[in-house]
Amino acid sequence: MTTRKEGEPASTLAQAAWVCYEWANQPYFSLVTIFLFAPYLTATVVGDPVKGQAIWGYTQAIAGIIIALSSPLLGAMADAAGPRKPWITFFTIFCTLGCFGLWIAVPGSPVLPIMFSLIVASVGMEFAIIFANAMLPTIASERRIGLLSGIGIGVGQLAAIVALVIVLIYLQLPGVVHASFIPDAPPFGLSKEAHETDRIVGPISGAWFIVFMLPLLLIVPDQKHRGLSRLEAAKAGIVRLGHTINKAWHFRNVALYLISRMAFYDGMNAIFVFGGILAASIFHWGAMEMAVYGVWATLFAALGAFVGGWTDQRFGSKKTLMVSLALALLAFLVLMSFDRDRVFFFVHVDVAPDAKAFTTLPQQGFLATIAFFALMAGPTIASSRTMLARIAPIEMMTEFFGLYSLAGKATTFVAPLLIGLVTSLSGSQRLGLMVVVPLIILGIVMLSFVREERATAIE
Repeated sequence: MTTRKEGEPASTLAQAAWVCYEWANQPYFSLVTIFLFAPYLTATVVGDPVKGQAIWGYTQAIAGIIIALSSPLLGAMADAAGPRKPWITFFTIFCTLGCFGLWIAVPGSPVLPIMFSLIVASVGMEFAIIFANAMLPTIASERRIGLLSGIGIGVGQLAAIVALVIVLIYLQLPGVVHASFIPDAPPFGLSKEAHETDRIVGPISGAWFIVFMLPLLLIVPDQKHRGLSRLEAAKAGIVRLGHTINKAWHFRNVALYLISRMAFYDGMNAIFVFGGILAASIFHWGAMEMAVYGVWATLFAALGAFVGGWTDQRFGSKKTLMVSLALALLAFLVLMSFDRDRVFFFVHVDVAPDAKAFTTLPQQGFLATIAFFALMAGPTIASSRTMLARIAPIEMMTEFFGLYSLAGKATTFVAPLLIGLVTSLSGSQRLGLMVVVPLIILGIVMLSFVREERATAIE
């Protein structure tokens, strides 16, 4: 195992191995939760898009509740015990098993086992991310954590693009699009008729995750063991978490940041999810167009994360967050101005009824604006993680990343619920989406009062 003095940054190789964990986890989100498996489950397996969307929502809600309730305690236990790798190893395997379980998602099959597999995969993924995130400030210097975080997010976005393109070329496009770089049939005898090309994205995500987590597990130095048994660590974790809650005023700066993140994260996440729904609705984009849209947005999010890592290192996490959130909000408002035959709300554009995808001015304007939004979303994701790594006590880092995960999950139902209610009452998708504006503004205002200084651990 790599050895180093306590508090000393890890080697460049170890830092690169830590970045590799981002390459490992992002394809799960692009293949399973956003672009491919989710629409397959809702439209094909369930057979009723409305019922399927409800089932998907319930599944993600259950996983979110489990993560929200468990993550702070598990983080406190890990901090009490010391090493993070045993937890990462367990939850990596846990997630992989859930991903492989998605192979059973045959159209018409019982939904409960599929929901169970999705919950297992989601919970395992989120917990593995918590413990991996908590390693960041222990392997990089204070000056480099912003840069390393941005590089990690950017690399993860690139992995999502690579995985999505591979799946499209080798599984989705054969027999549909004829080109020299597209095979005539899916590999390994996978059958499109039996939806094996749709179901295989779960096992692909699981295999990708476990393989690319190996560099972190093998190379990145871990915290020293504090000599506690599992039972002792559990007891110490419970006591420590209770002590943290009782002394919440001591951590009021960190708490204010986590609350601000609840607001702006919920708004930004809703724009990503519902922005695609809006685009598909007004421009009548199908699966292929949405896949292109996803790759396009992810590419700019990756670029933004790389740039954001540099600005974080140069100007600090708070300034990077404030500027990127403000510009992302501006981009969202411009995004709302496009319609099938209109730009900037009032300017009419002649559009032929049979116009092809991406050829009209409104569609091109929408794509350009979502690219800018994604460019700002990249540093928002990277610097929100780095901000916590800068202000939380080193000795309690996993516990606070558990609370960070809780802050990301506890209110994720708020924006979708408000969007649904306002859309139903107004009959307008745009008015429904506008509820994210006060959420992001609230997050920015609260963030302005957060100090970029490290809290001290409580005795």
